[in-house]
Amino acid sequence: MQVSVLASGSKGNCTFIDMEGSRLLVDAGISARRIKQELGHIGYSIEELDGVFITHEHSDHIKGLATLTKKYGVPVYSRPETFRAMSCYREIPQSCINPIIDRVRLKKVTVKAFGIPHDAADPVGYSIMGSVKCVVATDMGFVDSSLRRELEAARVMVLEANHDVDMLKNGEYPWPLKQRILSNRGHLSNMDTAWTLVHLKQKPQKVLLAHLSEANNLPELALSTVGQILNQQGVNNIELIITAQDRCVSVDF
Repeated sequence: MQVSVLASGSKGNCTFIDMEGSRLLVDAGISARRIKQELGHIGYSIEELDGVFITHEHSDHIKGLATLTKKYGVPVYSRPETFRAMSCYREIPQSCINPIIDRVRLKKVTVKAFGIPHDAADPVGYSIMGSVKCVVATDMGFVDSSLRRELEAARVMVLEANHDVDMLKNGEYPWPLKQRILSNRGHLSNMDTAWTLVHLKQKPQKVLLAHLSEANNLPELALSTVGQILNQQGVNNIELIITAQDRCVSVDF
């Protein structure tokens, strides 16, 4: 079983998961051409995909979706409101559209959608559950107790670590954009991510830190901030892995 973050960041997000014979994407925020290329590098093809699950309608999560569906006929799953809010909705073949509210079964795997706080129509994260559980959860303004319950017991987690608060506050973004990112419908900071992991009762073995801001974060800063807080709280058994905008990062589980 494998999780491969093909790309992660403000320019495009796409994660591939191979679990017990089900092969799926979470988001398609890079071109279909690059998705095909990145899958080829890890030994897979678009034609093998059982579906693509969209978290929300922002362009960095759906950029390649129209081509992916028109050219390859890949089934697409998302909340009804998200479909209606997509800029490319009319370009997607109706035969590919599969609205979901709660969960769907793909072969031996169940994919569950759960609500997250973000400034989109009806944003979700996804739990992919077979003999083990994998969670993809990015673009969240905060994590409360109900959301933590959705994250519990994942063996592998793709979790947002978007920004360093000081870098964001002292950076060049206009103040309204800073306010949006810092709001409870924005993005998680490195510290938010660390404390989310600390408060989980059943912690993951591996966490891929995702959606890092190129302007307001650094890979080494995200790793050190999250790692230091975990160590200070006596959490020493989580492997932290940094994802990237321009290259694929894979882990087996």
